[in-house]
Amino acid sequence: MKLRQKILLLAVAPLAVAMLGIALAVRYQATALARHEHALVEAAYLQSKEMELRHYVELAQSTIKPMVDSGRKDAATREAAMEALARLDYGPDGYFFLYDLQGRNLMHPRQPELVGQDLWLMRDPEGALTIQKLIAAASKGGGSVRYLWRKPSSQQVAPKLGYVVAIPEWNWMVGTGIYLDDVEETLRRLDARAAIDIRDTMAWIGVIAGISILLVAASGLALNVSEHREADAKLRQLAQRVVQSQEQERARLSRELHDGVSQLLVSVKLVLETAANRLRIAPTESASVVPVLGMALSRLDTVFNEVRRVARNLRPALLDDLGLFAALQHLAREMQEGSALQVDVTLHGTPRELSDEQATALFRIAQEALTNVERHAHAHRVLVTLDFAADATRLTVRDDGAGFDVARMQLDPNRGIGLRNLRERMAAQGGSFDIASGLAGTRLVASLPLAPPSSLASSSASSSAVSDISPS
Repeated sequence: MKLRQKILLLAVAPLAVAMLGIALAVRYQATALARHEHALVEAAYLQSKEMELRHYVELAQSTIKPMVDSGRKDAATREAAMEALARLDYGPDGYFFLYDLQGRNLMHPRQPELVGQDLWLMRDPEGALTIQKLIAAASKGGGSVRYLWRKPSSQQVAPKLGYVVAIPEWNWMVGTGIYLDDVEETLRRLDARAAIDIRDTMAWIGVIAGISILLVAASGLALNVSEHREADAKLRQLAQRVVQSQEQERARLSRELHDGVSQLLVSVKLVLETAANRLRIAPTESASVVPVLGMALSRLDTVFNEVRRVARNLRPALLDDLGLFAALQHLAREMQEGSALQVDVTLHGTPRELSDEQATALFRIAQEALTNVERHAHAHRVLVTLDFAADATRLTVRDDGAGFDVARMQLDPNRGIGLRNLRERMAAQGGSFDIASGLAGTRLVASLPLAPPSSLASSSASSSAVSDISPS
């Protein structure tokens, strides 16, 4: 997986997890709120129904109260009281029922077949002893009881809320009730409405999460496109800089070979031709040829020195023969010979063997840094420090020049190519590159980690192999 994809995933994944957490929390809270609302509505509904039933029972008590208070307990008086209670109905399912305290039904306007039956042990579909529960509530001074009973209008078993009181003078229990199937239907509609609202809320959260993820993905895509364009632009500039550097190096070599080596070789050729002509004209006067041949030898020495100089500029031989520190000292001497810049090279730590790639990278960084100081810094002194630390090899170049704006230089696509090249050169070796600049000067630090023994061994083997096949 590419780095950009990982970054995009790291941006999208927490957002998705956060939205999922929000959705679960909202769903939990909404469900809890719906349950709480259900309980509140049910409690309020039952309380209002209980109050209504209590009033009905009080009405029934007041109807038969004169007969009970009369003190008569004969069958005719009780029959008159039953008839009065039977007439007190309120709708198709609103009626009063009457039992004695032993569970025998005395009056039931809607189910006359129950009259006279002993229902003490009768159980509802859920197994509850209905009549015993009613008598127990009545014996405690009256109260409400929830139970299941057949609804007269529909002939279906339905939940019912009954309210009963005892009439101890006649050993009676009188009560009435309201069927709760309409209440439960209302509560079911309320729950269904809450479930729809929760589902709609979750859908909205899902839509918002999807839009947010798409926006993050689109932003990441736009950022990737922008980075791609910027990287392509930098790559093109780098490629152009590489081509320009190659052409400049070729032009420099061409000039040096033409102006130096070529001219010297032409001069040697002319001197040798002069000596040959003298020998041909006067073979016996060999003494006159000796000075000419000496001049040719001297010029050949000059040619050899010029070739060595060109080769040393391409890659210093000291870097392979004596190591990085000696090559840096030689570079500093050459830099001081052509300018008024004072360059000091110091060594910290115990020198150790570096791979060819590491030594070359640090040397080229020092070379580029000193060239930049000479051209742009207006500095008087440069301190180059090579530090063989326990964890890394560090090259530090510090000058007392005018400094520059590092951030602005790095953001400018037309400038700072050299610094980017140095940073990329160090990154290719697994190292780090840091630069800080201000009014007091510029400080450049290049750090390379310790090379594993295998790379050093392979580097040494390749160097020895090159020396073995090189002509002596």
